[in-house]
Amino acid sequence: MRQVKAQDAVGMILCHDVTRIVPGVSKGAAFRKGHIIEEGDVSLLLDMGKYHVFVQELLPGEVHEEEAAQRLADLLCGENLSCGEPSEGKVVLSAMIDGLCMVRRDLLSALAKLDSVVVSTIHGYSMVKAGQAVAGAKVIPLVVQEKVLMEAEQVIWEKEKVMAVLPLRPLRVGIVVTGTEVFEGRITDAFGPILAGKVEALGGIVIQTLFAPDDVEKEKSCIYELVRCGAELIMISGGMSVDPDDVTPLAIAKVAEEIVSYGSPVLPGAMFMTAYMGELPIVGVPACGMFRRITVLDILLPRIFAGVKITKEDIDSLAYGGFCLNCEVCHFPLCPLGKS
Repeated sequence: MRQVKAQDAVGMILCHDVTRIVPGVSKGAAFRKGHIIEEGDVSLLLDMGKYHVFVQELLPGEVHEEEAAQRLADLLCGENLSCGEPSEGKVVLSAMIDGLCMVRRDLLSALAKLDSVVVSTIHGYSMVKAGQAVAGAKVIPLVVQEKVLMEAEQVIWEKEKVMAVLPLRPLRVGIVVTGTEVFEGRITDAFGPILAGKVEALGGIVIQTLFAPDDVEKEKSCIYELVRCGAELIMISGGMSVDPDDVTPLAIAKVAEEIVSYGSPVLPGAMFMTAYMGELPIVGVPACGMFRRITVLDILLPRIFAGVKITKEDIDSLAYGGFCLNCEVCHFPLCPLGKS
């Protein structure tokens, strides 16, 4: 740190806040610690009576905190994200579109382990709105060694960015409502409208709702009919338990080319089934989806709409944070359910 004339300080880094007082109006920092003095700042400094300032000069191999924060933010900033300008040594990332926020936790953890580096994000798989802040990046000291940033950049070298926002696709969705009692008209279907509401809330379109008795062949026939109609997602309600009359898992297994999982570690939603017919996702929704507002379906459905392929690892990871607290007032998704 050394004292220099304000006129000679252009391009140098302030070591302290410079307070400006406007009598009867305001008092606050005109320039913050770490600010790089520009030509246009000199006149204001002189008007404030600051003919001298204390500055810190960068030594070879050192990077100012604002440049460092910008470089770290660039490592986070993937598709449909934008970086703000540095402020108080921090750069904030914001979503450019509505969509699903994706976070590479392995890369984020590797960055966070580096000395002097601070990177923080919202939870991955969170639904976000355009303009919403989703992450921040900074370094702890006023200056940081170039080698730290090079090490950070090496973590991401030739890999995707740490974060991205995926747009939701307007999927064409087919629904199969199972149950002989519904098929025969003994009771009114309550499941189909619930599923349709979830689809429409994500921007999808229900192209057809079919009804099938508890019969494997007839459920298969409904699935194939929806495929012929161009469904991009098929949701099958009910008949998912281990009772002898519940044959939906068997029907799904007979048409699917890949069974990802029958069962999930989320409560409610233990009997949920995920499968694929080629690239076409098929989900079996257990009865809890009819009387519980939020189930495992609400955790996975946005991912499907964003084009994320559901894996067994994805399902298994939901065990941590997969227990619904059944709050008197539900605040999902602003709650722990499905977060890890």
